[in-house]
Amino acid sequence: MTITNQMIWDSLNMFAFLAVELTLLFLLISYLVGGLQEYIPPSKIQSILSSKNGKGYIIAGLLGAITPFCSCSTIPFLKGLLRAKAGFGTMMVFLFASPLLNPIIIGLFAVTFGVKVTVFYFAIAMGVSVIAGYTLEKLGFEQYIKAEAYLLAEEQACASSCSGNVKQPNKWMRIWRSTWKDFHKVLPYLIGGIALGSMIYGFMPTEFVASVASDSNPFAVPIAAIIGIPLYIRAEAVIPLSAALAAKGMGLGAVMALIIGSAGASLTEVILLKSIFENKMIAAFLVVILAMAVGSGFLYRFLF
Repeated sequence: MTITNQMIWDSLNMFAFLAVELTLLFLLISYLVGGLQEYIPPSKIQSILSSKNGKGYIIAGLLGAITPFCSCSTIPFLKGLLRAKAGFGTMMVFLFASPLLNPIIIGLFAVTFGVKVTVFYFAIAMGVSVIAGYTLEKLGFEQYIKAEAYLLAEEQACASSCSGNVKQPNKWMRIWRSTWKDFHKVLPYLIGGIALGSMIYGFMPTEFVASVASDSNPFAVPIAAIIGIPLYIRAEAVIPLSAALAAKGMGLGAVMALIIGSAGASLTEVILLKSIFENKMIAAFLVVILAMAVGSGFLYRFLF
């Protein structure tokens, strides 16, 4: 098999795998969130994650740290928080923290790079997520949530609560219909993002990444961060791949930037976010992830 054919085959395999995985994850998480809302009233979630309560930001970050979501599967949970009318700032903290503090990533991080580096990574990801969520709320970025996202949230919340205390016999079917309706709205974004991410995955060799992100290149950290965002990497693969790149000569500061860029955002996630946010909010999201990736990379170089 030629190199080109292998790249095409790798891209097709990744597309098929991600299409099945992300579809199942999206439907499962959306359905579970809908089920939880039958038993946990929106007012309870709103009070826990209220942006008026400083603890809400920390709780949102910790909630993100214990949820094994990748950058794409956080979206249905984010929609659930929107339906529950949680604070905007705490929603953003969860959006930033959940994929970066994925338990799978933290576990592999500790095994591969050691406890000291893992603590550094956790502190940076948690700290920046909380600060970014608080800052974006204070700057009024809540206005960049699309109106249709609120309308969909209200429809779904009404379907769960308008019946009052009377239990409906088709409750679970109603939740499924709401989940399927939500899935249909994001399906074009999902397929488009998976296609782009799979092509990049198949046609961008690791040797190229390592060559432009070695310690001899003063721009290695920002380059690694920028490469990381479109290079969709699953949580289970991001640490082993980073270890392989480090072995090929990539500096550990650049490795840190690559991990944060790839785990914190992806083309698929950005395209999915377009169903919720306007372009200014998406730009702000990318700026935060890039700043976190670049800043952590340079700080790691300075400290270690």
